[in-house]
Amino acid sequence: MPSGDDDDGATLRTELEASLLKIHSLEKENQELKQETSRLKAQINTLKAHDLERKSILWKKLHHSMDCGKVIDDPPQKQKLQVDVPIKKSTSDQTNVINPPPSPPQLLQRRVTAPPPPPPPILPTPVGSKAVRRVPAVMEFYRSLMKRDTQLKETKNGASGLAPAAYSRDMIGEIENRSTYLTSIKSDVEKYGPLLNYLIREVQSAAFREISEVEAFVKWVDGELSCLVDERAVLKHFPQWPERKADALREAAFSYRDLKNLESEVLGFENGLKQPVIQSLRKMQALQDRLESSISGVERSREGTSKRYKELQIPWQWLMDTGVVGKIKLSSLNLARECMRRIAKELECNEASRDGDLLIQGVRFAFRVHQFAGGFDTETMHAFEELKEIGSRCG
Repeated sequence: MPSGDDDDGATLRTELEASLLKIHSLEKENQELKQETSRLKAQINTLKAHDLERKSILWKKLHHSMDCGKVIDDPPQKQKLQVDVPIKKSTSDQTNVINPPPSPPQLLQRRVTAPPPPPPPILPTPVGSKAVRRVPAVMEFYRSLMKRDTQLKETKNGASGLAPAAYSRDMIGEIENRSTYLTSIKSDVEKYGPLLNYLIREVQSAAFREISEVEAFVKWVDGELSCLVDERAVLKHFPQWPERKADALREAAFSYRDLKNLESEVLGFENGLKQPVIQSLRKMQALQDRLESSISGVERSREGTSKRYKELQIPWQWLMDTGVVGKIKLSSLNLARECMRRIAKELECNEASRDGDLLIQGVRFAFRVHQFAGGFDTETMHAFEELKEIGSRCG
C-alpha cells in the first residue's frame, strides 16, 4: 500500500516538473520575443531618423538652389518635390494619419488639423541582438518531446496526465488572447491619437443651452468612439480626457432620452376596446408606475445634479417642474382621461360592472394622477365630470 502512494507521489512530482519546464520555456520565449520586438523597433526608429535627415538635406539643397538663382530644367518636377517632401511618411507611420472627424451638426463648427509628429528619437540597438536569434525548430522539438512524454504517462497511469496538458493549453491560449488584446489597445492609442485629442478639446469646451443639444452631442461623440476596441482602456492612455464631464453629459443625455421615450409612450397610449377593462386598467397603472418612478428618481437627486450640471456648463433647467420634467408630469393626464372614459363606457354598457368596485378604481386612479400632475386640465376635468355623473346614475 505505501509503495502505491510513493508511485503516485513520484508521478505527481514528474508532472509538476514537466509543467514547470513548460512555464519556464514559455517565459523564456516571451522574453526573447520582447527582445526581438525592441530590436526591430530600434531599427525602425533608426531608419526613420535617417529618412528624416535625408529629407532635410534635400530640402535645404532645394532652398539653396532657389536662393542662388540656379536654372531648373524641370520646374513641374521641382514643384512636386516641394509639396510632397514635408508630408511624406513611411509605411509604419501611415496608421497614425487620420482625417479629422466631421463636426456635430449645428453644434460645433471648428475643424482640427493635427500637427506633424516630432521626429522620433534614435534608440540604440541592443548589444548582441545580431548574434542571438530565435530558432523555432528548437521549441517545436521540445514541445513534441513533452507531448510524447505526456502520452506515455497517460498510457501508464490512465487519465492522470490530462489535467496538466489541458491546463497548459488553456494557459497558452489565455496568454495569446491577452497579448492580442493589449496589442489592439496599443494600436488604437497610436492610430486614433489625433481623433481622441480632437474629442478631448471638443468635450472640454462644450457648452449648451438646450438639453436636446446635449443628446445630439453625446450621440456624435459615442459614434466617434465606437471605433475603439475598448474605450475605457484606450482613454486611460490620455490623462487629459475630461472623464467627469463626459460622464455627466452622457448621464444627462440618457436620462432626458429615457424620459422623452416614456412620455411618448404615455401620450401615444390607446385604450383598446376589445381588451377586457381590467386588463386595460392594469396596463395604464403599470405605465403610471413607471412614470412616477422615473420622475421620483430625478426629483430625489435634482438638487445635487443641477449643481453639478451648472458647474460643467450642462443645461439643468429641464430638471425643474417648469421644464421638461413638468411637461412629462402633465402627460399622465392622458392616462387619467383614457381610464375614466373606459370605465364610464363600461358602466353604461355592462350592468354587471355596476357593483361600485370598478367606479372606485377609476376614481382612485384619477385622484392619483391629479396629485402627481398637480391638477387636471379642462379636457381631463370634463372626463371626470362624465364619470361622476354616470356613477351617480348607476348608484
